[in-house]
Order: sequence, then C-alpha cells, then structure tokens
Amino acid sequence: MKINQNNAGLTAEKLAASYLIDHGLKLLAQNYHCRFGEIDLIMQENNTLVFIEVRLRSTALFGNAASSITKQKQEKLIRTAEHYLQQHGDAACRFDAILLNKPDVEHLVWLRNAFDT
Repeated sequence: MKINQNNAGLTAEKLAASYLIDHGLKLLAQNYHCRFGEIDLIMQENNTLVFIEVRLRSTALFGNAASSITKQKQEKLIRTAEHYLQQHGDAACRFDAILLNKPDVEHLVWLRNAFDT
C-alpha cells in the first residue's frame, strides 16, 4: 500500500511540475531535503523563487488537500526554504500549493501565495 501512495505522490509531483513549466515557471529542484523537512518543487517565475507543496487527496474523509497544509507543515516549509536560500542565495520568494483530488490536470488547483511567512 505504501508503494502505491508513493507512486501516486510522485505522479502528482510530475504532473504539477509539467503544468507549472507549461505556465512559464522553470524547475530548479524537486524533493529538496534538509534537516528541517522537504519541499516538493522549487521553481522560478521571473525573478521570484517559488516553493511549492503538492497535495493529492483522493478522499475528503480527513479534510481536503488545502486543509492538510497545517500551520505546523507551513512552519517546516518555511524553515526548509530558509535553508535553501542560505545555500543558494537570497531572493524574493513565495509559497504556492498545487492541490489535486485526482492525478490529472483537470483536477488541479494552483494556489499562488498559499500562505505568508
């Protein structure tokens, strides 16, 4: 079962990356890891770094994809982004989310500025 969830997550991330590339963003990193956590996608839109959380929820039984990005998750993403910026240079940035309830582009929602730092 874990393998299927991982495969679904990877499929969702690839779909999100492809969608965002089609909308003019440039992929810089995928699954960036550090001691603070992981960022699914790091992309660039013009002069802005975009840290992207991809969420796939096949059922709303435990909440929708957006509600799964809790305050605690946001804090981990912020710390991880700060680590990335320390390693790669400071830049203007924002946090976006790609929300899916099925792994296809017709069920994709792109939330720009999903939360503030």
